[in-house]
Amino acid sequence: MQVPLIRLRCGANSYGWGKKGNASAAARFAAATPSDNFAVQDDQPYAELWMGTHPSNPSTDVTTGRTLLDLVQDNNSFLAPSVVARYGNQLPFLFKILSINKALSIQAHPNKKLAEQLHARDPDNYPDANHKPEMTIAITPFEGLCGFRPLDEIAHFLESVPTLRQLVGEANAEEFADVVESTKDSDSEEAVQRNKKVLQKIFGALMSSPEVDMAAAAELLVESAASAGPEFAAGGVTATAGSVLAELVTRLHGQFGPDHGLFVLFFLNFVTLQPGEALFLQADDIHAYVSGDIIECMASSDNVVRAGFTPKFKDVDTLVNMLTYNYAPIDEQKMQPTEYPYATLNRTAYSSGSAVTLYDPPIDEFSVVQTVLRGNGAKATLDPLDGPSIIICTAGKGRISVGPTVQEIQEGYVFFVGATAECVLQSEGPDDEDEFITFKAFCEVHEQRNGA
Repeated sequence: MQVPLIRLRCGANSYGWGKKGNASAAARFAAATPSDNFAVQDDQPYAELWMGTHPSNPSTDVTTGRTLLDLVQDNNSFLAPSVVARYGNQLPFLFKILSINKALSIQAHPNKKLAEQLHARDPDNYPDANHKPEMTIAITPFEGLCGFRPLDEIAHFLESVPTLRQLVGEANAEEFADVVESTKDSDSEEAVQRNKKVLQKIFGALMSSPEVDMAAAAELLVESAASAGPEFAAGGVTATAGSVLAELVTRLHGQFGPDHGLFVLFFLNFVTLQPGEALFLQADDIHAYVSGDIIECMASSDNVVRAGFTPKFKDVDTLVNMLTYNYAPIDEQKMQPTEYPYATLNRTAYSSGSAVTLYDPPIDEFSVVQTVLRGNGAKATLDPLDGPSIIICTAGKGRISVGPTVQEIQEGYVFFVGATAECVLQSEGPDDEDEFITFKAFCEVHEQRNGA
């Protein structure tokens, strides 16, 4: 059987936090594949483009109209026997484009065991029984809140932001400061566990503080942010400057009004990514995306536990109890991509500074390869994989080939590539400075690929 190269039509979800009209990469990419059911509207927010087999929004074959889920279920060879044996007859990953204009909720995604419990208990709010570790790669400048800050930074904010201390409680704030001080010179497991326990206690105290108290504190917090400027929260003592925090408080209050999330800012790392930079979030890690366009890849699940910055269902107790409470500077949470060893560049690509880069998180369900080809005729040949792939073009144009099948590819085009296929990408940019950029999500069970 010939290995398939299938162009996909992918659905865009319209949520309030998305960018509007053609400012949204998700909308532009969706519109690149004509559809009677989709046309970009300037006043409409477009948040996500879904690429995969997830039943909530499965991709479809442009030619036949069949869903990708149907195609791979009828042809398990498209996935590879090793992938089917481990994950069943569907893609083990969900690939997305997110276009963020308004902050997403304070959230985490459950681990496998908790996902099964939540799904059994409340399938309406937790539609999957699967975990959802995820990776984020910026395609435009990005802002987010990811993971708990170093504990000395949180202690600083408890001292310098009176409204935060008020909501956490004086006794809890003092206990936190005492524990952090007593463990600062120790990295023993006992010290780490003491820190995590006291961090959970004060975070839980914040998240459970009464709405009326939070609303009053939020009003004072916003007033302080507006008046203090660079000196807000005692200035730049932490990794996040006072002026940055003041602007974030003001902006997020403008988006959501009084919200516990305004105070969660002081607990979480504020991160900015430039295009090509990446983060990996394991299950049970707290985060909230703030702005930007990103590639997102995750295990195939739509489970989200929310507790702030959202009009949707909040499950504060579950969030507080599920989190890892890992704490570290944000640089430790950024991924370090590496050169992809299973690609060959032609002479034009080598001379122009083209590159093929691997983003390989510490899980089995997915990895992502970015290919950047500069100049007309630059070509990358990607070795066969014992597993399926989805490829999206985010800039430029060129051709994609699998065996004798050759198709045009340009910004927004999405393709499914079956297992065991050698895939060739070639730029057709008219200018030597033009970039043809693609991202390929894939799964391959073979151990020698993981961590390559």
